[in-house]
Formats: sequence, C-alpha cells, structure tokens
Amino acid sequence: MRQFKTESKRVLDLMINSVYTHREIFLRELISNSSDAIDKLYFRSLTDDSVALTRDDYAITLELDKDARTLRISDNGIGMDEDALNENLGVIAHSDTRAFNDELAKSDQSPGSRLVGQFGVGFYSAFMVSRKVTVLSRAFGSQKAYLWESEGVEGYTVKEAEKPAHGTEITLTLKEDTEDEKYSEYLDPYRVSRLVKQYSDYIRYPITLDFTSTDKDGNTEIENRTLNSMIPLWRKNRNELTPEDYGGFYKSKFGDFADPAFTSHYSAEGAISYTALLFAPSQAPYNFYSREYEKGLQLYANGVLIMDRCADLLPDHFGFVRGLIDSPDLSLNISREMLQHDRQLKSIAKSIEKKIKGELTSMLENDREKYESFFKAFGLQLKFGLYNGFGANADQLKDLVLFRSLAKEKPVTFKEYVEAMPEGQEAIYYVSAETPAKAALMPQTERLREKGFDILCLTEDVDEFALKILRAYDGKEFRSVSGSGLDLTDEEKKEQEAKSGENKDLLSFLGEALTGKVSKVVVSTLLRKHPVCLTSEGDLSIEMEKVLSHMPGSEGAKAERVLELNADHPVFAAMRTLFVTDRDKLAMYAKLLYTQALLIEGLPIDDPVAFSDDICSLMV
Repeated sequence: MRQFKTESKRVLDLMINSVYTHREIFLRELISNSSDAIDKLYFRSLTDDSVALTRDDYAITLELDKDARTLRISDNGIGMDEDALNENLGVIAHSDTRAFNDELAKSDQSPGSRLVGQFGVGFYSAFMVSRKVTVLSRAFGSQKAYLWESEGVEGYTVKEAEKPAHGTEITLTLKEDTEDEKYSEYLDPYRVSRLVKQYSDYIRYPITLDFTSTDKDGNTEIENRTLNSMIPLWRKNRNELTPEDYGGFYKSKFGDFADPAFTSHYSAEGAISYTALLFAPSQAPYNFYSREYEKGLQLYANGVLIMDRCADLLPDHFGFVRGLIDSPDLSLNISREMLQHDRQLKSIAKSIEKKIKGELTSMLENDREKYESFFKAFGLQLKFGLYNGFGANADQLKDLVLFRSLAKEKPVTFKEYVEAMPEGQEAIYYVSAETPAKAALMPQTERLREKGFDILCLTEDVDEFALKILRAYDGKEFRSVSGSGLDLTDEEKKEQEAKSGENKDLLSFLGEALTGKVSKVVVSTLLRKHPVCLTSEGDLSIEMEKVLSHMPGSEGAKAERVLELNADHPVFAAMRTLFVTDRDKLAMYAKLLYTQALLIEGLPIDDPVAFSDDICSLMV
C-alpha cells in the first residue's frame, strides 16, 4: 500500500471532516472533476486531429446500485495514467486542473473561461460519505488502464486494470447509515437528481442517471434520465430570449407564480468578469419583512453553484431582488463554498447596485403604474434604506421613494412635488397619520391647504425618521405641519403677536392648568375651523414619539408638546369669559381641549375616567 505524500495523515482527515460545510457537496465536486476532464480533452481536440470526438459525444454518467451500496460517476474525458493517478490522487492538494489553467494562460488557446477545480481537494470530499473509493481510469491515447483504490487515511493502491475506452470511473462504496447520518439517501434517484439540479444543472455536458426501478408487479428495469439542462439561460444571447422565457425561468427557479416586475440580463467585463440575471418580484414574499427572510443572489463559478444565497452581493435596501451571478474569475476558498477575496464581491456588488437603481428608475419613468404596484410591495424597504446607516444611501434612493400627495390624491416623488410647488412656498410639508384619509382631516393642515400648498402623507413608522435623515430635497427643507416654525408672512406674524399679547394672561393660566402635559399654550396660526391641535418643538415629533413608545427601552422618549388654540373659534371666546367668571371651569375646559387634541393625534388619553367625569359634569 502506498502512503499519501503529505506531512501527516491529519491533512486528509481535515479535508474529509472540516473543509466542507455540507456532505452533499461531494457530488458537485466529483461531477465538476469529470467536467474538467472532458474539457481538457475537448480543448486538446482543437489542435489534435487524433481526438475524433465532437462536443456532442461527451457525457457524464451516474449509476446507482442499492444492493451494493455504490454510486459511480463516469466520464469519457482525458483520463489518467499511472503517474497521473499517483500525482493527482496521491498528493493531497495537488491540482492538475490548476496546472492546466496555468498552461492555457501562457498560450493563445485560452478556453475563454477557467476550469473550476483549483485546489485538488474536491476529490477527497468523496470520503465524507464513502468507506471505500475506487478510481478506474485510462488516459487518452493509452492502451493501459489503472485502478486506484483507497479506504481513507491509511493510504492507497494502484494496479493495472481493464477499461475498454479512455475516461474515468469513480465508484463510491457508501458508509453504513447511522442514527445521525443517512448515507443511503445518495442511492435514491430522486435525491441524486435534486442535487445535480441544484449544484450542477449548468455543467456543459449531459449528466445522465442510470438506476433500477421496480413497478407495482415487482418487475425491474434500468432507467436512464438526463438530469441537467446544460446551457444556462443567462449564457444565451438576449436577442434569442423572450419575456416568456425569462418569466418561466424566474418562476421555476425562484418558486414564484407571478411575473417579475423587471428583468435585467447583462454581462460585465473588466478586472472581474461576470454575467448577471436579476429579477425584482412583483409582490413581496410572505416572510419578506420578517427575520426568516434571507436576501442574496445565487453565485456560480462557470455554471457550478457555489452559494445559494450570497448576501454580500445585495445591499439591504435592494434585498428583494432575486437572481444569480456567474463568473469565471472568482477566487474561491479551498472548499469552493465561499470567496477568498472580499474585494471581488465588493466590485460586483457595487455594479449590481447601480444596475438595480437604473432598472427601478426606468420603470418609474416609463411604466408608472407598474412601479406604483411594485412600490406597494417593496417601498417600505426603500424607505428603510433612506434611514439606515445615518442616510448613507439617501442620495441613491431619494428619487425612488413615493409619498401620497394630499392635493393630487396619488403617490408622487420628491421631484414631482418640488416641480409643482407654487411661488412663495419654501419648504416641503408633510403630515403623519395612519392613513391618507385621516391625514386629510388633521386640523394642522388647514392653513397650508388654504394657501394652495401641497402636503405629503406619511403613513409608515419609518417615514418621518427617513425625512429627518434626508433633511432636504433640492434645497427645500422637509417640515412637519405639526412642528413649530412653519413659514409665516410678516402680516401673519404681527397678527399672531397681537392675539398672543391680548390673551397673555389667559394662555399663561391654561399652561399652568396643563403643567406636565404641554410645554406651553399658544395662539395658533395653523387652525381655521378647528378649535385646538397639538404641535411639537424640537427634533422629536409627536409621531416619532408614537413609534418609539412601542420600542423596548424607549419609554422615556417624549415630544415637547405645544397646545395650539384657534383664537377665532367660539370656544376660545367662551374661555375668555370663563377666565373672568369661573376659572375652575376654565381649568376643566383646558383638560378637555387637551384630551380632544390627543384624540385628534391618535394618542392615548391620559385618564379616560377623569375625561368621562368632566364631560358628565358639564352636561349636568
């Protein structure tokens, strides 16, 4: 028995037990090795007339034998002689494919894409599921075949054997099942078919499965089935594909039943070359806004699936995008389950992010109805993107978000709002409410609407936080209708100052009656028909207080509330009278008006029982 040419047997043990995350990867590795072997012979045929095979003659065959507990992977590739078996399979971490790639790189016969095997350890993944591995191989052009056999770290044997044609057969004798590991699953035709479909569907040569089936009468027959589609849709010319082709691929690949909102299929060349096929769903998955949802794109290296969800390829705000990336230039780690160079991912991710924004912008500008439908599903995610990272992505996303216009009664962009602003309007106004219908009823909107100013409706918890981060658009500051400091004309300022001066003592008394509830009571410039409303001073608005109050550890977050009174309303006149005749009743009025303002804002009442008692007292 020959020993593996490594410093210790521990290296092989590491390959078998520690390098790979999932045992099922062994099948991907062995099929990829077979594909590489065929590639080598095919590239040789380009300059060697003795290779009579055409591309259609090559194939990879899987055979299952449940009785013998064997899984065989066969190819008609270039094969190996005795020296190659010793060098490639007797020296751990030696890669004949890597050497072949290096030679191609030096020549003018580059295949246009690198072969997958780079490290020479993929073969040893077979020992994760096998108690014995045999390799029967005959090199192209040789009349001799050799049998390599090993049961693991103890070593291997190589001897002459018989094989009618060039190529390689790898036979795995699977381990016995244990309580924790069911190795027999790799003898199940359905399971094997699924693994090939998942990891090796786009190997460029047909992968066929031979297995024995038994009908209900006990009759057996050998079935043969081609498992892979071979030619990835994304490697086809875009001119050959129809929307139906893309839609069918998307639905089948990603389990959706609706057509995507957009499809982007393109190739990029440069420091790292890749092909991308991206889809935006037209509706959100049921778990999209939950912790269970995993974002990411499928990552392929020359058609071989490396990662099912590569999260680093997508920013969170575009996490709804589904699709895949296929690149021949990825620097993979030893198990081919992750990347070695983060800069490669960053380069691809940056390009993808620009592409997605371009597709969304195009949809917004050219198919508004579709975009608004898309935004209903994923607009919240874009708004979170505005807010996350202290606005790091605000410039990229600000032109993609929509808010409902009170004036136009439809969603508008910030750009559309600014372009429609009348002369004299200096800010972008917004109102926060549960629904646009409730927003339209807010007393704070009366004065602005009377002036012809439009107001944006903010109905999601994140909305105001996002606008606070954004601060302004096109030089126009965002201002809440419930905030202090709204624009006043000189005439309005004088009018407010006069009314405030006339009622200074009344306002002071009301403020004292509401100590601890509001910071002050003022004459309003907002109100026209309603008697009262609440506004706020400072950075924390009443709406933001509502959101924060539902978050753990934020119980102390309180907006600085201001009670505004309409000095032209009959209720105010009644209070002026009570200030002279019955200040106890006036104090009750103050509490009632404050509670009324809370109800208008959708805030909880401080003391419902006291509120009910006060109403009853007035009724009696």
